Amino acid sequence: MKPTTQLQALGQSLWLDNITRTLLDDGGLQRYIDELSVTGLTSNPTIFDHAIKNSVDYDADIRAKLKAGKSGEALFFELALGDITRAADLFLPVHERTHGVDGWVSLEVSPLLAYDTQSTIAAARDLHVRAARPNVFIKIPGTAEGLPAIEEAIFAGVPVNVTLLFSSAHYVAAAEAYLRGIERRIATGLSPFVGSVASLFISRWDVAVAGKVPAELAMKLGVAVGRQTYKAYCELLASPRYRRAMNAGAQPQRLLMASTGTKDPKAPDTLYVEALAAPFTIDTLPEATLKAFADHGRAVVETPADGGDCEAVLAQFRAVGVDIDALARRLQTEGAAAFTASWNELMGVIAAKSAALASGA
Repeated sequence: MKPTTQLQALGQSLWLDNITRTLLDDGGLQRYIDELSVTGLTSNPTIFDHAIKNSVDYDADIRAKLKAGKSGEALFFELALGDITRAADLFLPVHERTHGVDGWVSLEVSPLLAYDTQSTIAAARDLHVRAARPNVFIKIPGTAEGLPAIEEAIFAGVPVNVTLLFSSAHYVAAAEAYLRGIERRIATGLSPFVGSVASLFISRWDVAVAGKVPAELAMKLGVAVGRQTYKAYCELLASPRYRRAMNAGAQPQRLLMASTGTKDPKAPDTLYVEALAAPFTIDTLPEATLKAFADHGRAVVETPADGGDCEAVLAQFRAVGVDIDALARRLQTEGAAAFTASWNELMGVIAAKSAALASGA
């Protein structure tokens, strides 16, 4: 059995953390679906920046949209929606077969809105309507300002991928925002069947403490945080409040393990995937990690629902001076800043390409 098939059999969904027009045009994404059990896809500003900057695949489309009067951010979202809706159509059979549990693709609102609640709500609604697909998530950051937007988007029936979560506390706050939106729908007689996932970033934890902790703790922090969050997830799913919502027809918000590509070249390239294999969760992988796991990964040990030794491991980090809560806050702030930087670079690429194509260069 292929490692990717093993992971699927264990109960974890495998999503691709990438999208390019080449993947869509040359059948690469379809092959991942057919051969590597990929059942969903995520995107972000960095991914689109690389896709548009490093190819000519979008040039004809950019030229046509320039003639139609589009520019800047408006032009980008038309390009992105073109790719996202094509991917959504490829995953639609999975979405229908699983009754909306799986088969999703994600598109992010502008990261410039990470600290602007009202603008985030408006952008999420707009992108949802324009995508016009049942299996498109709108990504909203789980910042303090993003949480009210998540609740309002869910209440409005907009499926949400909550991004930029770095700790179990971040996850619980995002899950409660989702639940508040669902409970409001139930109270007003609306269908509580609104899809959502909560994306926990893993690898940046180990990058943040690399070279600052004893060697025996290297590459252990991300897994410990992931397992602690999975424990919180299992506890929340089993809570009376969540069960009441599910009894009314709500679809549970699934936990998604994000940023699971190993950054340390000395560490196993499948480390996070193998250590965080858990049923009723998702792992979204960069292409290189997907291929590595398909080649030599193993998914035979299920992550314990009680988090295993996560609390003991986290205690070891605290003992050597790592403030877990403070680091989580810093990572979220830095993550938002990194997405903003990628967004600004992306807008620069769009502007440069637009100028060159408009002049016939």
